[in-house]
Amino acid sequence: MSEPDIPWWHSGVVYQVYPRSFADGDGDGVGDLRGVIDHLDHLESLGADAVWLSPVYASPMVDNGYDISDYHAINPTFGSLADMDELVERAHARGIRVVMDLVVNHTSDQHPWFLASRSSKDDPKRDWYWWSDSPTNWRSVFSGPAWTLDEATGEHYLHLFAPEQPDLNWENPEVREAVYAMMRWWLDRGIDGFRMDVINLISKRLVDGRLEDGPDGDASPHVLNGPRIHEFLAEMRREVFDGRTTPLGEAPVTIGETPGTTSEHGRLYTDPARRELDMVFTFEHVDLDSGPGGKWDVVPVTLPQLKGSLAGWQEALAETGWNSLYWSNHDQPRVVSRFGDDSPEHRVRAATALATVLHLHRGTVFVYQGEELGLANIAFDGPEDFVDLESVNHYAEAVGRGEDPELVMAALRYKSRDNARTMVPWEHGEEERAVLDHYRALVRLRHDDPVVARGDFTLLLPDHEQLWAFTREHGGARLTVVANLSGEPVDVAAAGIELEGEPVLANDGTSTVSTDDVVLGPWAARVHRS
Repeated sequence: MSEPDIPWWHSGVVYQVYPRSFADGDGDGVGDLRGVIDHLDHLESLGADAVWLSPVYASPMVDNGYDISDYHAINPTFGSLADMDELVERAHARGIRVVMDLVVNHTSDQHPWFLASRSSKDDPKRDWYWWSDSPTNWRSVFSGPAWTLDEATGEHYLHLFAPEQPDLNWENPEVREAVYAMMRWWLDRGIDGFRMDVINLISKRLVDGRLEDGPDGDASPHVLNGPRIHEFLAEMRREVFDGRTTPLGEAPVTIGETPGTTSEHGRLYTDPARRELDMVFTFEHVDLDSGPGGKWDVVPVTLPQLKGSLAGWQEALAETGWNSLYWSNHDQPRVVSRFGDDSPEHRVRAATALATVLHLHRGTVFVYQGEELGLANIAFDGPEDFVDLESVNHYAEAVGRGEDPELVMAALRYKSRDNARTMVPWEHGEEERAVLDHYRALVRLRHDDPVVARGDFTLLLPDHEQLWAFTREHGGARLTVVANLSGEPVDVAAAGIELEGEPVLANDGTSTVSTDDVVLGPWAARVHRS
């Protein structure tokens, strides 16, 4: 059984719901909170310990809810506050925690705070946002300048993302207290914690009180892991979370999305003694296929690169801090298409092999909706098929500057966020059920075996181009995990791996391993205990 002296998330699995495309509960063709309530049995049967909801707040939906106009209201598309309260109550009855997305680097330009801020240079909320009469050269994450002129007041406001997402000025203590008050309000309603969107962008670097230009318009050196970020997070911990207990009798969980964060930063953010965040999302492994030109400059990824990235974080946070483990989310393409093989011949094995290696690392596992069914990227015929703002803007900008439209489309088909945002199919075929059964087995193993939550991690064969192998050891027990992440058979023994002890889990129908059974077929994965 799981050891009792560790927080639930050390042996836990979080299931991410992107509400718009998870399940339609009222028949209007759009996912909603009622749809989540209706499918809590699915989460329970998977073994999920928590559900993380992408934003369901009131929003103009310019960036699919990550542009919030009212933190205290639910977007009518998704339901009502009563629906949200019911979801929390029903999830708790199943032992499932509810984690909300916290988007506080920026708001919608329709939020009352920003409407007041832009109304006059003399408005008390003017400096709740970043205004300048001499803006920097920064470029937005979503293409184009990161500053927009407000003609009424003659100054520009900062938006690291869309123009409709102005950045809050966290230097202003009134802003911070307003955010903390909102967070306390949600905790009072019974939620179990927050996943904090791009939280490491909230502290901007100032020189003599001003923002400075970035190299070739790159804002990153001035906004990533800024000089006051640890101060702000420690203050948030004191003001919001200290002394709090959730309805399930636990401390609320704090999960930070931290792009551009190194493992050194990760240790600082998640060191329990510093009391900032419980865990962070690293982007290192999902940036490996981004070339010098950024996200859309797609480059091949080798298996040694991929397993080396995850192993590096395992090592860096082994003694201090905590990892989050994920393949997919609302911002990433489907993993079986990205790092696996989504052909009809190999999709099930590839999906389950990738799941096996991820789930048996040390850290908190995040499963994105549909991942447990082996869902693959979707087919996009042309640019008109894309809805995601980042994808739409990139196509227009890239083609506008003369890039080959077909090459631009190829990158979008591979990496667009729209790949992850289609409706989840609730009529499961045989293949989907096979993937789901394997995920359930992995979650049970994580819950039941302390080696998974507590064990030391040792990567084996770091340079092998086909095999991903490692051991986990704790309390005299050892798990050996080996997966063939290729379309060709591999002789495991010849590679130097001994599959000894009791077979625990396999995705290829194997229940025993004899001395003659040392060849792993394409995308086969096995776990042994000794």
